[in-house]
Amino acid sequence: MKMFSVSHKTAFVVDHCPYMAESSRQQVECDVLTKSRGQGMIPLAPVSKSLWTCAVECSMEYCRILYDVYPLKKLINYIVSDSEFHILNSWRQEDQSTHELMSALAAVGPPNPQEDPECCSVLHGLVAAVESLCKITEYQHEARTTLMDTADRVANRGRIICLTNAKSDTHVRMLEDCVQETILEQNKMAAGSDRLMPIQQCELVLVHIFPQGEDTLVSDRPKKEVSSLLTSQVHSVRAGRHLATKLNILVQQHFDLASTTITNIPMKEEQHANTSANYDVELLHHRDAHLEFFKSGDLHMAGSTSRDSGLKETVTLKWCTPRTNSVELHYCTGAYRISPTDVNSRPSSCLTNFLLNGRSVLLEQPRKSGSKVISHMLSSHGGEIFLHVLNSTRSTLEDPPSISEGCGGRVTDYRITDFGEFMRENRLTPVPESPDTEASGKPPAERAKAQLERYTRYWPMIISQTTIFNMQAVVPLANLIVKESLSEEDLLTCQKTVYNLVDMERKNDPLPISTVGSRGKGPKRDEQYRIMWNELETLVKTHVAGSERHQRVLDCIIACRSKPPEEEERKKRGRKREDKEDKAEKNINKDSEDKSWQESERLKGALERGKEEQGESEVIKDSPDSPEPLNKKPRLEEIQLPEKAKGPVSLLTMWTNRITVANSRKHQEFAGRISSVNNKAELYQHLKDENGCVIMYCI
Repeated sequence: MKMFSVSHKTAFVVDHCPYMAESSRQQVECDVLTKSRGQGMIPLAPVSKSLWTCAVECSMEYCRILYDVYPLKKLINYIVSDSEFHILNSWRQEDQSTHELMSALAAVGPPNPQEDPECCSVLHGLVAAVESLCKITEYQHEARTTLMDTADRVANRGRIICLTNAKSDTHVRMLEDCVQETILEQNKMAAGSDRLMPIQQCELVLVHIFPQGEDTLVSDRPKKEVSSLLTSQVHSVRAGRHLATKLNILVQQHFDLASTTITNIPMKEEQHANTSANYDVELLHHRDAHLEFFKSGDLHMAGSTSRDSGLKETVTLKWCTPRTNSVELHYCTGAYRISPTDVNSRPSSCLTNFLLNGRSVLLEQPRKSGSKVISHMLSSHGGEIFLHVLNSTRSTLEDPPSISEGCGGRVTDYRITDFGEFMRENRLTPVPESPDTEASGKPPAERAKAQLERYTRYWPMIISQTTIFNMQAVVPLANLIVKESLSEEDLLTCQKTVYNLVDMERKNDPLPISTVGSRGKGPKRDEQYRIMWNELETLVKTHVAGSERHQRVLDCIIACRSKPPEEEERKKRGRKREDKEDKAEKNINKDSEDKSWQESERLKGALERGKEEQGESEVIKDSPDSPEPLNKKPRLEEIQLPEKAKGPVSLLTMWTNRITVANSRKHQEFAGRISSVNNKAELYQHLKDENGCVIMYCI
């Protein structure tokens, strides 16, 4: 079927009844010459627009944006309703222009407040809108002629936008019922006519307009399906700028448009020609202009909310100072027509004239860090301005990226090898139909889906997010636990794997824990094993409903990872004892250092005294009658000073002292070394008598 969407035909119905002549109560200042006005001049009083004027202006902005972005194949039929309906244009392409509509509206004129309200109704316009939707457009006629077949091959859909001042929710439901009944009647007529087409889908958008400062009598309602042919939604909006914002959002929703705000546009001030200021201009275009950036997630969104209009989103792009000429070629992936949101503002007018003079402007994405990325370009072709999408990502002409590059280059440690093994284990092969396959109960495709679901219940994609899948010791259990049922041999293999992990923890073997993103050396060994046991338990729990043996594997893991109370108490006592020993070693090392310095000072004093006495003895020894001294003083080279007397304590000395202290606790000290003097012990001490004579024993 040749499809025509709902946006192909839009019928605007604007209420022209007397109550639309009521003031919107949004004042507009007309006295702009406040400074140059002379004395005695009475200032002009502010004026306010009527509801009719607000409805016409906002609907014309809707049409202008549509014609700018879609000059073809998006048609509007404008209808004014009072005591009768007035169709201002047709579905023909030459009638689709704002100039044509404004001329027709000028002929209609404002609503007459003196007219009888009982004779006026918006129902006349709604009935005429349904009848207009049944008429065949040029594009639909061309499609029917090209297909050379019945009219059923071409769809007929449309939208009705009604701007009115409803009385209540009951009045709104009455309007919906009228449109529904008219569609059914017109479809019956179109079924027997060659010049009409039955409506297959109609979307009714009722916009209730009420003045500023008044409470609305109609409540908002989201899109609701009235019947299989009609859907309806209601918007209750204050007149003035609120109505303009609402229709601006509706045109974006109805025709799949998006908003882009060009920031930092340099413009010279009118008052000071030598100075410039930066301005912003908002543009509307097709949403596909931002498609690549929505996919990558790099788009900078600036959202603003309004009480009546809901959420309005716009994409911010920055004016790039080095402008280019249109003769320069850029690699573009798309070009989309644009329409300024505020076409009459000075910044929009200056930007439009600048582009129509043959200049092009590059636009970049605002970023807090890194190099700038030029993603779009504004340029005109044939008097129409286009937003060009430049290739700021990988070109489609290049080789496809490697999976190791990751999504956007952020993740690089994918389990590529494991994924290849996963694909080999889950390859699909054609299975011939046989009685055995039918007797199994499940067709092969369902069994394949069930296996794929089991294999992917717990399957981390990144190496740094898993521990057990990086351990060779867990491979037997990981390969068996995904099976639909386990045999007794498989159960023993899984239990043996768990016992091996317990043995690894007892030996304090290291685990392949990723330290990416963590400071220092990563988690401690106890924390590493806790992470490993938690992940292993998670893996088995996802398959515990498979069979009774799966539950036994889980019970084995829970039993092995839980420590007995006495073992925990023993480990605590061991840790406390080690802490005490470390403190004792530190104190001993400190005392030994202090004693070594004291010993060194004592030995230095002894050496000096020895030198003086040795000098005196040498003088006395020069006399031939002087006897030999009884006790010789030790020479300097004969005295072995300890290492700590030579200067600051070295690392080797501290380590040797610590090893010596630690080894001294492991055996009983030799009694002779305890009672030695200067590391010298006298042998056979008890063989001397009281007079110093040696007693000889005969054996």
